[in-house]
Amino acid sequence: MLEERITRINELYRKSKAEGLTEAEKKEQADLRREYIENIRANLRGQLNNISIENEDGSIENLGEKYAGKKGH
Repeated sequence: MLEERITRINELYRKSKAEGLTEAEKKEQADLRREYIENIRANLRGQLNNISIENEDGSIENLGEKYAGKKGH
């Protein structure tokens, strides 16, 4: 499903450069881009939430648990 959306984003981009987009196509392009970015952010958050570090004292600290829900980290 993601590949289909990426393909459509690329099609709309090429069409915008070649001949321009209708208002409906511009809205579709914006929606697809927003959805794509949200998906990338969710995947990145999932990866970052699974990072653990070992402190100097040997204890393991899960950064996802430590910073969950905090902005700016």
